Amino acid sequence: MPKRYLVTAALPYSNGRLHVGHIAGAYVPADIYVRYLRASGAEVRFICGSDDNGAAIEISAMQEGRSPQEICTQFHLRQKADFESLSIDFDIYGGTHQPEYREMHEQFSQEFFRRIHEKGYFSKRRTKQLYDPVAQRFLPDRYVRGKCHYSDCGAPGATGDQCDTCGRMIDPLLLIEPVSVITPGQRAEVRETVHWYLKLNDLEQPLQNWLETKRGQWRVAPLNFALGQIKQGLPERAMTRDISWGIPVPLDDPDAHGKVLFVWFDAPIGYVSFTAAHCAKADGDWRAYEKWWADPETCIVHFIGEDNTVFHSLTWPAMMMADGRYQLPSFVVVNNFLNFRVNEEFVKISKSSTPADSPVWVQEYVKHHDADALRYYLTAIAPETARTAFDEKSFAARNDNELVAALGNFINRGLSFASKYLNNAVPGSAAQSEADREIVAKADAALQAVAGHIERHAFRAALEEMMAFARVCNEYFGKREPWKTRKTDPPACEATIATCVHLCQYLAVMMYPFLPNSAAKLRRTLRWSDGPVRWVAPEPLPAGHEIETPQVLFRMIQTREGAKE
Repeated sequence: MPKRYLVTAALPYSNGRLHVGHIAGAYVPADIYVRYLRASGAEVRFICGSDDNGAAIEISAMQEGRSPQEICTQFHLRQKADFESLSIDFDIYGGTHQPEYREMHEQFSQEFFRRIHEKGYFSKRRTKQLYDPVAQRFLPDRYVRGKCHYSDCGAPGATGDQCDTCGRMIDPLLLIEPVSVITPGQRAEVRETVHWYLKLNDLEQPLQNWLETKRGQWRVAPLNFALGQIKQGLPERAMTRDISWGIPVPLDDPDAHGKVLFVWFDAPIGYVSFTAAHCAKADGDWRAYEKWWADPETCIVHFIGEDNTVFHSLTWPAMMMADGRYQLPSFVVVNNFLNFRVNEEFVKISKSSTPADSPVWVQEYVKHHDADALRYYLTAIAPETARTAFDEKSFAARNDNELVAALGNFINRGLSFASKYLNNAVPGSAAQSEADREIVAKADAALQAVAGHIERHAFRAALEEMMAFARVCNEYFGKREPWKTRKTDPPACEATIATCVHLCQYLAVMMYPFLPNSAAKLRRTLRWSDGPVRWVAPEPLPAGHEIETPQVLFRMIQTREGAKE
């Protein structure tokens, strides 16, 4: 294993609530990975925070008659609370324009821009840009919408920086029928302005060489997509914008006056500035961030959704190459979109069309259900290689038929037996049979298999491995029939229950990355809760060790109509 891991989850844009698609795309898988790494004894930092700058927040502020700071702070706090409610445990949750982090983030971002500028990777260009004649202002990427200009796409609703339908970069001047977002329905005009462009084309070969080393390590589709973009040729990319909400362009040039850094330039730098902010708190020295970003013995892992593929696999690495100080990411783990299933159709979750009280919004979900149930379902249907959908009926069915009927059932059967018939104590195992030893061997194998899947970022497969083992445990309990041997062969009964308690210890370890709250409850029931979870085969609790009366770990779920699924 590497000496240390720096794990990041995509910075959520602070102009709306979080929904299950966001959580499945980057945050639950990242949290699973970090929890496993820590249990394995690795030194880890888990970095995230809100993306507070840019056009969309300025637009929201204009539409609502509020300041951009009010908007981004409101949603920064809302999103932070949502993550905490799902036990997604960052080491730091910063904010690129939050008072506590703004100054450091601005310094890092401006220094990054100046270094790249000094190295000649920016070209200053007088260029044409779309303009709103009614609002009398230029329209940066997110201020304009139209049809995608790629002939094999043509989807409506593309913004001036990316088409969410085909995922490709957009040249805003090539948008078909572009209209202003500021003045709805106003056809955008073309006028001249000045911007600084990152010479992505100068970095095509280094990017391709680097990406080629990731074959067999990254997921195939996003890697091939990034390489395909290079094959088509990377356009120079404007890294400045004509808006007021953002980080000022740090150049002594009259043409830079009133311009800010492109939000997609400063946002990934937040990973670095938040790491420095965390080091200032945890280590007493913000400069300690360098060991996480500049030391080749650090493994940097980014977790993102598919809409961020271009920026994390091409633009951000190009920025790092141009700057020259930092290690490139070892992995960019990309998940596809998670949609919402409504009346047999998959629909995109959106602020405008999805009901405000729908359980797809994290804030609404946690009012009615446990966090672990959602973590389980989103991992079970994880969009790791293809788009999937959240379905309320499927969610209820998988909770009841899998979490409750398989995992919870075995744990409850074994521990309730010990509680009811064996005085809440672990019995002796002197009469352990070959069947008892075989199931423990299977537990060892399952522990290793789950670990292998997590290390390969195959979280769905890892969860399936754990659940398959839970079913094997249920079969074992049924075949050993302790309710019969309690009277006919007490030593065999005791050995069976001692083995079941030991299997519950294994399950508590395996559950921890996926179901941290339930794992903690199980450890408390076993009175095996001292110290951090360790990803090792647990020593069996000794005979006579007292356990608590077990509580129900997982509960049946009712649909919104009120009928049990």
